[in-house]
Amino acid sequence: MNAKKWVGIGLALTMLSSVALVGCGSKDETKNGDAPKAADKQEINLSLGDEIPSLDSSKATDNIAFNMLGQVMEGLTRMDKDGKAIPGVAKEWKVSPDGLTYTFTLRDDSKWSDGTNVSAKDFEYAWKRTLDPKTASQYAFMLAWVKGGEEFNQGKGSVDEVGVKAKDDKTLEVVLKNPVPFFAEQMSFPLFYPQKKAFVESAGAKYGGDADKVLFNGPFKMTAWVHEQSATLEKNDNYWNKASVKLEKANYQVVKDSGALENLYQAGQLDRIGLVRDQVDRYKDSKEFGTVPELTNGYIQYNEKVKALTSAKVRKALTYAIDGDQYADIVYHNGTKGATGFVPTGTSNGNGGDFRADNGDLIKRKDNAGKAKALLAEGLKEVGLSEMPKIKLLSDDGDVSKKASEFLKEQWRQNLGVDVEVENVPFKLRLKRTTDRDYDMVVSLWGADYNDPMTFLDMWVTGGDFNENGYSNPKYDDLVHAAQKESDSKKRMQALYDAEKILMEDMPVGPIFFRASAVITKPYVKGWVSHVSAPSSDLSGVSIQGKE
Repeated sequence: MNAKKWVGIGLALTMLSSVALVGCGSKDETKNGDAPKAADKQEINLSLGDEIPSLDSSKATDNIAFNMLGQVMEGLTRMDKDGKAIPGVAKEWKVSPDGLTYTFTLRDDSKWSDGTNVSAKDFEYAWKRTLDPKTASQYAFMLAWVKGGEEFNQGKGSVDEVGVKAKDDKTLEVVLKNPVPFFAEQMSFPLFYPQKKAFVESAGAKYGGDADKVLFNGPFKMTAWVHEQSATLEKNDNYWNKASVKLEKANYQVVKDSGALENLYQAGQLDRIGLVRDQVDRYKDSKEFGTVPELTNGYIQYNEKVKALTSAKVRKALTYAIDGDQYADIVYHNGTKGATGFVPTGTSNGNGGDFRADNGDLIKRKDNAGKAKALLAEGLKEVGLSEMPKIKLLSDDGDVSKKASEFLKEQWRQNLGVDVEVENVPFKLRLKRTTDRDYDMVVSLWGADYNDPMTFLDMWVTGGDFNENGYSNPKYDDLVHAAQKESDSKKRMQALYDAEKILMEDMPVGPIFFRASAVITKPYVKGWVSHVSAPSSDLSGVSIQGKE
């Protein structure tokens, strides 16, 4: 995803947002059971960790937006409970023998919330709008895998050369530069959702900024959006599969404080929340408790515009000085673990195994923690500094983020003798400042856009859309680009193993933790499905049973 997508997700964001807790096949999955009783009001109350930055699927970059888009929009495919592609707007698709050409056949009854038909042209328009340099989409790199997409996005080719074409109203042809083994699953990712040209153009710069500035084709439609406070979804009666949608309404309220979340849950005003720290111990024996595995990492980005941070030794020192397991326990205490590399545990190696297990522990904090102070001195000397200059850490302003910032500040003071100033700002501002490279160090998270190590590693190629710290290594670039073109799965994965080793040797980003989630859900909430990639939850099968 930064990623991608899920790039720059705030520490408070997914931990405090009930729609942003991800994981597949998890303990917290609720059973569908019987059909809802007539007395059961089909309305669910959930939380958001912060304001929704945008509902423009070409410009969204964060988990809050992706999850909301996943409820109100639908792509060519959807993900089932196991993360596999199933028909969405496309009722079927065919793949050429060389894996380069996909032909999607759209449903006759797929409609927009205004009652008009969803057309193959809506997908062609949306994808080309995302690729258009004028749109300035940070996620355009994912569509650059389409033939001619990268060239158009970089201003070196024309829109007519992009390999996505509506053959007719119900047939979309997509031609790729190289085979992409997870392409069908990717079609469920918000970047690939359709957009109706006339509506987008009429909304202009306001598209995606308010409930009436988005047209919906998913199970729900947004009927209210009070910025910084709440959002309301209602069942979309124009959705092709409306008969399977049980919920009539989903109410969201923005809550940044974990204690406030717990109080609202206990008062019956929220039906599902994430848990952190002492909350986990209070509820771990409850029948309402569940755990949700994730493919999300947390890390520090080091801005190489800062002189001291141009040294890999300084960056390593700052990373090694942090006890990742202690951080995970003190800040989360919910199954989150200290990071041992950049790619999280559980990420597929493409052959039924685990990438992290294959590539091993690349950080070795226990071995390197004692070397951190000496590394700092050596690194500073290399760049002509006698001591660490004043430096700032940028982070979100939720209570989890503040706790994390305090921990990091103390770790650096205690283990390196470095005093860091902390800046806690609203999530949306932190995203903007990170994109603008207006920071020294920033705490970021990245959740998988799809279950493959590429979603974590292609972020850091030279000039990448989410390479927001200025990192560049030609050897790293060559390995990632080779993996993008390689059809042999073993050779492809070896290139990614080697790329991650270079990344951790250069340390432009300092991995801290691999996140998990603990949740509590009211027993009357049935059919909740979570995913390890965006959108990380799916309300289309959720129902309320036995609340009354």
